[in-house]
Parts: sequence; structure tokens; C-alpha cells
Amino acid sequence: MQRNFAAVKLVTNMSQWRKIVTRTGRRKGRGALNLRIASFLNNSERQSFIRCTLNPDVNAFQRKFVNEVRRCDEMERKLRYIEVEVHKDGVHIPDVQEPPRAPNPRAIIDLEAHLEKTENEILELSHNAVNLKQNYLELTELRHVLEKTEAFFTEQEEFGMESLTKSLISDETGQQAAARGRLGFVAGVVQRERVPAFERMLWRISRGNVFLRRAELEKPLEDPATGNELHKTVFVAFFQGEQLKTRIKKVCSGFHASLYPCPPSNTERQNMVKGVCTRLEDLNMVLNQTSDHRQRVLASVAKELTSWTIMVRKMKAIYHTLNLFNMDVTKKCLIGECWVPTADLPNVQKALADGSNACGSSIPSFLNCIETAEEPPTFNRTNRFTRGFQNLIDAYGVASYRECNPALYTIITFPFLFAVMFGDLGHGIIMAMFGGWMVTNEKKLGAKKTKNEIWNIFFAGRYIILLMGCFSMYTGFVYNDMFSISLNVFGSSWSIPYDNVTMEANAALQLDPRDAYSKKPYFIGIDPVWQTADNKIIFLNSYKMKLSIIFGVIHMIFGVCMSVFNYNFFRRRYSIILEFLPQLVFLCLLFLYMVFMMFFKWVAYSTDSEDEAYRQGCAPSVLIMFINMMLFSKTEPQPGCKEFMFEGQSTLEFAFVLVALCCIPIMLLGKPMYILATKKKPDVKEPEQSNGNVNQGIELQETTDIEGQIDQAPKSSAPKQDEGGHGHDEPFGEVMIHQAIHTIEYVLSTISHTASYLRLWALSLAHAELSEVLWSMVLSFGLKDDNYVGAIKLYIAFCFWALFTLAILVMMEGLSAFLHTLRLHWYSFLLNMHL
Repeated sequence: MQRNFAAVKLVTNMSQWRKIVTRTGRRKGRGALNLRIASFLNNSERQSFIRCTLNPDVNAFQRKFVNEVRRCDEMERKLRYIEVEVHKDGVHIPDVQEPPRAPNPRAIIDLEAHLEKTENEILELSHNAVNLKQNYLELTELRHVLEKTEAFFTEQEEFGMESLTKSLISDETGQQAAARGRLGFVAGVVQRERVPAFERMLWRISRGNVFLRRAELEKPLEDPATGNELHKTVFVAFFQGEQLKTRIKKVCSGFHASLYPCPPSNTERQNMVKGVCTRLEDLNMVLNQTSDHRQRVLASVAKELTSWTIMVRKMKAIYHTLNLFNMDVTKKCLIGECWVPTADLPNVQKALADGSNACGSSIPSFLNCIETAEEPPTFNRTNRFTRGFQNLIDAYGVASYRECNPALYTIITFPFLFAVMFGDLGHGIIMAMFGGWMVTNEKKLGAKKTKNEIWNIFFAGRYIILLMGCFSMYTGFVYNDMFSISLNVFGSSWSIPYDNVTMEANAALQLDPRDAYSKKPYFIGIDPVWQTADNKIIFLNSYKMKLSIIFGVIHMIFGVCMSVFNYNFFRRRYSIILEFLPQLVFLCLLFLYMVFMMFFKWVAYSTDSEDEAYRQGCAPSVLIMFINMMLFSKTEPQPGCKEFMFEGQSTLEFAFVLVALCCIPIMLLGKPMYILATKKKPDVKEPEQSNGNVNQGIELQETTDIEGQIDQAPKSSAPKQDEGGHGHDEPFGEVMIHQAIHTIEYVLSTISHTASYLRLWALSLAHAELSEVLWSMVLSFGLKDDNYVGAIKLYIAFCFWALFTLAILVMMEGLSAFLHTLRLHWYSFLLNMHL
């Protein structure tokens, strides 16, 4: 059932929603109100707090506490930056054992200053680290250039110094070449993926007069800004002439190549390498010290990061709520309205008092319940176990205020109908283990806060998965089906009356119940002998089809009966006679009677019956009998058999159909005629006071008697006649149209929904057959050999069988059964229950 709410100029719980009014001083009282809200937000029932704005026409940027909200936004930005830096360095952020209270305005100023200081410190450390890493990268590249080019110059010296004065252009004289000077070179590093294009560009600008030598670096370098790996190549370009040198430098700049000075003499290069190595060692030590200091700073920040985030978010929520408040005429008091569950009124009052005492305010904050004609919002108190089922119901539609909540019954009916389709003991164990693992580790798994949507859906429905697995284990035990194999737990009730010679001479033999059946049924579920029977499919078809109709009719009748509680609570008792009873009679006389015929057929017909008309082969088809009943037709029975199951059945069925047809005009015309007969002229009512009136009955009140207001709440919040349905104020034509649509929908839906429950049979049969196919065509492949080859084949076959079982039978078939169960609850159960 729904919770009530109280109307306070704040809000209350749904045992009856109440509207409450909260008043507080503008200056000294503001801190009290802030702490009051913070205290209440620490309560686990903060989800029941529904706020009402008293200044909807005011622009969001013109409200009183918009600057405070912006400050909280800025602090959230700083916290997000700090969190990114903490995760980047791999520092663990511990969980908060107890969520902190929202800070008062003075404490939030200190927190803001501390966050500013921390952000600047981390920014400075990050900037210094990037500069140091950039210097380290440049020195590392210079060291590689000096080391790699050593081989290039060694080869050049082997050819002698004359090669330095030779021209790269063959038609020039020696004097002209000497005039142009010795060969020059440029050394540096370039990214490895740009080397081919870099070589082509040098060849084109120099017309082939550049000699390029390169060597790849074995170990990747680290990007100072991003930390990504950089794969680079050392190059040395030999050329002749200053003009060509300028062109080469421009090409290097275009390809983002880094150029480094490289002395031509071996001695200078060796001295330079030593100096670079010394600087690298010193820089590496500085980097380590900087990293250690950064780790210490981030580790100290990480301890308080979660608490700071919670505090800032609470303060932001408080200021956002205060923006919905209004000023009284004296401009010294803030007034707010909201809906609160009645059971939480003492908590709100206590929070107001605690807030006032904590800040030492001389002006106490108080609340006052007010009368309102508004319909309270719907609130259903949930916990970790019921939240998933409530979400399934709310996805179809949120019930009206104080309307009967079907989520409680869905806790049983949903996993049970799922298990009827998914009935397999082995698959149920897998699903129950997965759900049990999520339930037992819910705190650890919930703290991870992953953004994977699929995992979040599974985790949110962990209790649903656990119950679906447990119920599937039960139905699988009833079906006697475990990975398509039956278990002979209690001993079969069938025996083989044939000798060995007869069995060896025949490929298949028929067991007569009169000789092979022990007259004692299997203790629970299906006898394992049906696993080896050739007519197994025929038997299971009939068995599961009848079960699906039985469960479907009972489920629909239960949904119709639940509407009685709604009619009675909302004082629409005439609907019990004019709507509920005709609907129930129509459903029972036709479809519950069909269920009765199924049970009667199972009981009355037997191979041991003394009456020949009630023996095997004479049992009529229930479907054919139902069709004949609706069409007033007959079917000729077989010789020695009877058309009907019992005497007077024809007359009884004729009467049932007539009464059911008579229920249709009652459903169609009963309610409209009653409304027309009892319709009164509208009374002239006094104008009601608006909830937005800030002085509504509280201007001279200093204290609030919560107990007295709670006692008076049921009187003021009691549902009025016709509340939640088509009232007397509606035109008669609209009432007739609505009732005609409702009647036609109900009559047709009883037929379509009964047929819709056959999906229980279809999916159960498909699941069992698919499981049998995987067993017979995959896993049994590895059971045919009894040598070492068979062991290898069994290992491979089991891997494939397990993969297909988890992927197809558990996940895909489970999802299909879940969706079909959801459809049955939405359109076959809830449609008959709500007003």
C-alpha cells in the first residue's frame, strides 16, 4: 500500500502525504535551516523529500542563492580535477565509513579556500613535473643522437678527410667545391611513423643531394604531457651549402623533428656525452623527489576527497532547495513548501531543532502542516530487496496516491512465472549462484561505481536474478530436468513387464499402465521414465500447455480481485457491484470453468475405471469442448464414449455462457447509469487558498503541534467519493465513451491474455528442447570413446557445451523469458488491477 503524505510547507512521508510549511529567519535563522536540511539529508529516507517551488516565475539566474550554487559548482570542478590527478597517479581513494554532515556556511568558506590551495599546489606540481620531464626527454634524445651518430662519423673518418672536400655535384671543379666549403650535417630525432615522408621530402628539396643516415631507438620514450609512449628515430643529414641547410631545417620544423647540436670531432662528442649523462642523473633524482612529493600530497588529499565531495554536493542541494523558498512580507523569513511522508514529520521537526541549536540561532525554525486540495505524489518506501521489483512496476506506470501497490505481490509472481518458462535445475543453479554472488558482495561491487550500463542493470536486479534462479531450481526439480537429464531421486513408478528376449527383439515397446504402472505416482514432479519415452514431447506438450492456462487464469483473477481494495479505499463501492463482480463472473464462468474441466479430466478418466466411457481414449479435448460451449455446437463422440464429462454439463455450459453475456451490458451501462442517477448540481464553493500564499494560516504561529496535525491528517487527506476514477463532474457522454472502451478492452483482453499465457508453455518447451540438443549433439560427442582420445574429445566438447549453455541457454533464453514475464505482468496483471 502507498505511504501517507502530509502537506507542510516542506513535505512528509507517504503514509499520508502531508504538505508542511517551514519557516526560518532570513539572517540568523538561515544557518539553522541549512543544518536542518543537511541533517535530514543524512537520513536514509531523503528520497521521500519532494520539494515544491513557491517562486516558479523567477528566472533561475535571479534567485537568491544562485551565487552560492555557482560557488558549489566551482568547488565540484576543482574536486573533479583533483580526482582525475589522483587516479592518474594510481592513488587509492578510501571509502567513507560514515557520510559527513553538510558544513555550515563558515565551514564551507574554509573548505573553499583549502580546495583552492590544494588545486594550485597540484597544478604547480604538475606543471613542474611536465617541465622536468620535457628537459629529461630532450637530454635523453640528445644522448641518443650523440651515441647513434658516433658510428656514422667513424665510418666517415675511415674514408679519410678528402671526402669532406669532395663536391656532391660531379660537374664542378675542385676550386669551386673548395669555395663552397666542407660538408655540413644536421642531427636530430623524428617520430618513427614520419620517417618515410621525411626522407622523400629531403630528397625532393635537394634533388638527391642530401645523404641521410638513420637509426631507430630500441626503447620508446615517454610523452611529458600525456605519458604515452613515443617511438622515435635518430637521423643525420649530410649536405653542402648554407642554402640547402636552411631548407633542411624548414623541413625538420614541418615534420616536428627535434634538432640537437652535435660536435664534428670525436673528443668533443665524448665529453658532451659524459656531460649529458651527468645532467640526466641529476635530473632523474629531481624527478623522483618531485614524484614522491606529489604522491604524498595526493595521498593526503585522497583520504578526504570523498568526504569533501559529499559535503559540497549536500551544500549545493541545500542552496538549490533554498532557491525554491519564498520571502514573507517582512523580508526576514524564508518559507518553503514540500511533501513529506507523515512518518517522517518527527524527523523533520528534530532536524529543524538540531539545526537551530547547532548554529546558536535565536530565531527557531518551525514547520506547520497545511490543508491542500492538491493530490499528493506517490511514494513507495523500498529497500535493497524490493527496489528492483518496484522499478519493474514503475516502468509500466506509477500508481495513483494510496492505490494498492502491486510490487509486493510481484516479488513472488514475477520469478515464479519466469521459472515456469526457464525451468531447469542446472541452469537455475547457475543463475542463483550469479545472483547470490552479487548479493553477498553488494557493498564491494557497489563501491566500484562502474559506468558499464549492462553491468549496472544486472547489479540493480541482483535480488530479482537470485529469486529467478531459486524458483527455476524448483520448477526444474518439478520438471525433473537438469541440463536435459532426468534424476531418478525417488524411484520410478513404472516397471518393465517384458522379458529380455522380448526387449531384444523389439526396438520400441509400449508400456500399458494397467501392467507397468505401480498405481503410486512419483513423489514430486515428472516421473524420470518419460525422459526415454518416444511420446515424451506429446506428454510434455499437454502437461505444460494446461499448466500455462491454469497459472494464467489464476494470475488474471488475482489481478481483478486486487482492484476491490482500490474501489473500497477510494469509496467507489458501487464499482464493486457494477464493475468488479461482472468482470469476475465473466472471467470465472468461462475461463475458470475451463480450468475446472482440466482438473476434472485428470481425475475422472483412468485406465482402471470400471465405466467404459471414462477409460483411456474417451477423454474429450478440453479445447474442443470450450469451443463447442462458446458456439453452442456439438461433436460426435467415439463409439462407447460420451460427449460430455458429466451429466448436465450441456445445460450448465449454456447457463454459464448466458450469464457471462449478461455481464457485458452490466459492465457497459451499470456505472454510467448510476452516475447519471446520482448526479447532483454543482455546489458553489468558496475559493480555496493557494499553497503559494506565504501567510496561509501561519503568520501568528510560533510553534507547531506536530502530534495534533498528524492526528488530524487522515481526516483532511481521506479520499473523496469517486477520487481516482471518472467522477460525477464529467459529462455523461465522456463517461459512456470511457466505459465502452474499458468494457470492450476487458472482454477482448480476457481471451487474448488467456492465449498470451501459452507463452509459458512455448518457451518452456523450447528451452528444454534446446538444452537437449546441446547435450545430445555437443557433450555426448565426447562420451562415445573410452580411451585417451575420448578424454581429449570430452574436454573439448565440454568447453563448447559450457560456452553455449552460458551464452545461449542462460543469458539469451533467460533474457527472453524475463521479457515475456515482464509483458505478462504489465498487460495481463496490472491492466486488471489499476483504476
